[in-house]
Amino acid sequence: MEFLKLMTKRNSAIHRRGLLAAGLGFAALVLSGCRMDMHIQPKYLPYEATDFFADGREERQPVPGTVARGQLRLDELFYSGKINGAEADVFPFPITRNDLERGRERYNVYCTPCHDYTGNGEGMIVQRGFPQPPSYHLPRLRTAPVGHFYGVITNGFGAMYSYAARIEPADRWRIAAYIRVLQLSRNATISDVPPDERSKLDAAASAPSTALATGKSE
Repeated sequence: MEFLKLMTKRNSAIHRRGLLAAGLGFAALVLSGCRMDMHIQPKYLPYEATDFFADGREERQPVPGTVARGQLRLDELFYSGKINGAEADVFPFPITRNDLERGRERYNVYCTPCHDYTGNGEGMIVQRGFPQPPSYHLPRLRTAPVGHFYGVITNGFGAMYSYAARIEPADRWRIAAYIRVLQLSRNATISDVPPDERSKLDAAASAPSTALATGKSE
């Protein structure tokens, strides 16, 4: 009986030593994979200066003429709003009623907070203290080339930041076209109305006076 007890204790001790050795071996294996080489290697942090390159910058600039995939923009008018470097006063594609509707919808989303729905520059955030943009109805903006508005949307101007990341080029042109509509609506004359529509305006204008003359009212 004593012999069995001794053998049991001996086997238990051997088992514990085996488990300890296995645990130490596993720990050594894990720790051997935690080398710090990648952590402490020589490297530069973003925007860090360096004397290795002549320009003092550690970040290398793209090779001149490099074009990102899908960003080859050869149409100067469509992508910059300019022709031979000057702001253009023509559109790169015919503006249809659908384009104007799209322009109005995009304008209402992105422009009205500052410029309001009429283009006066009295949007809600302006009423809350944001710097007021100029009215689209000022003479200098009424006569500005349409490419000017496209360029401002693209590049920003003054307190206005660029919307290039939010509004695609075609929609920038549609918004510019809608701005022209706002300007025309404020400054239109009877000569701007198509002849076949003028009779309707004349009839509407004369209706109140006719009602007064006959003594009739709604």
